[in-house]
Amino acid sequence: MISAVRSSKQVARAARPLAALSKTTLFSVPAVQARRHLTINAAAASAVATQRLSSPYRTQVRHYADYVVKVPHMADSISEGSLKQWNKKVGDFVALDEEIATIETDKVDVAVNSPKSGTIVELYAKEEDTVAVGADLFKLELGDAPAGGAAPKKEEAKKEEVKEEPKKEAAAAAPKKEEPKKEEPKKEAPKPAAASKPAAASSEAPAAPVAFSREERSVKMNRMRQTIAKRLKQSQETAASLTTFNEVDMTNLMKLRSNYKDAVLKKHNVKLGFMSAFVKASCYALKELPAVNARIEGDSIIYNDYVDVSVAVATPKGLVTPVIRNAESLSFVEVEKSIAQYGAKARDGQIAIEDLSGGTFTISNGGVFGSMMGTPIINMPQSAILGMHAIKERPVAVDGKVEIRPMMYIALTYDHRIIDGREATTFLVKLKEVIEDPVRLLLDV
Repeated sequence: MISAVRSSKQVARAARPLAALSKTTLFSVPAVQARRHLTINAAAASAVATQRLSSPYRTQVRHYADYVVKVPHMADSISEGSLKQWNKKVGDFVALDEEIATIETDKVDVAVNSPKSGTIVELYAKEEDTVAVGADLFKLELGDAPAGGAAPKKEEAKKEEVKEEPKKEAAAAAPKKEEPKKEEPKKEAPKPAAASKPAAASSEAPAAPVAFSREERSVKMNRMRQTIAKRLKQSQETAASLTTFNEVDMTNLMKLRSNYKDAVLKKHNVKLGFMSAFVKASCYALKELPAVNARIEGDSIIYNDYVDVSVAVATPKGLVTPVIRNAESLSFVEVEKSIAQYGAKARDGQIAIEDLSGGTFTISNGGVFGSMMGTPIINMPQSAILGMHAIKERPVAVDGKVEIRPMMYIALTYDHRIIDGREATTFLVKLKEVIEDPVRLLLDV
């Protein structure tokens, strides 16, 4: 009897929660009823466990481990771009700061790097889609690299398949190598005799001549080309553009370059070109004629006390104009270093948006492509652009004598709303004077 009471007491303790709800004492619960309560408690615990496994809270925990990467902020003036290329696909593991995609904007291509490491579980855009800044781009399941290492790349897998295929073909062809030893191939030996018969050779029909092509291809403009087209058209429609010309004798500047280019290269590790001289000469002329370095904003004219020179650089996608800031305070060598850096960035497609922003005056050197004469278009909102052209030897009058000199035509396209013809012509004259006599730049005369 005592053991039965103890047994019922132990069972009742296990069923205490339900016993408490029934407001009965543990000793008053019969053993059978206690077992029933214990069974109910076990079922309830099992239900709770099942509910935890299937509840939305478990999904929320997994979502917490996921990370959605947004389209990054690219520039104040850029709100969207075209998704040019995905470098990864769903299921690929990506490391921290690894490049995932490339977005093409109006000015430059922006690389999207992964802010965290993990596995890509979803891509929210396709290539060539337009994506807005701040929109969802892709989702990562955060975590370290898989224990077995990253999956082999497609190219490596293909190479392995290609290596295995020749082995299989060689193994399959090995027993057949004995068959060609028969005399059957020798039956084709009379081919040289056939060559001696012109009739047999002429019996073969000659290849039909290839007709000229009239096919057409439609290629979508990239965003940079679209922006260039819009801005150039805007420039023509807005500015009262006019172009004036002059010519420059390059003899002394070429002699200066020839005398010091090796020393500059040895000491500063940069090549001495003609562009630095034209940048410094432009700064000299702009200081004398501030209207050429100004711009129009509404009903006001904004005069700049500094010179930020935009240098036109050709890229596969179009013309970009990186800015040499405070060019008036830089030396020849410092200007050449800036130009060299921008040139390298342009070739590698690494020019950043901040490299292109601003600019008070632009220089375009069509001469590097052999241009003899041209009228450049103003880079709005600037008011003028200098065009350099090819250096050609021509007969010119020097001190009453005809001499052959290396000459360059220069052109200044200017906005006639703010710059008068007198100022534009005087600008080119000042530029001509210091280019033909570079010592003036040193003496500031």
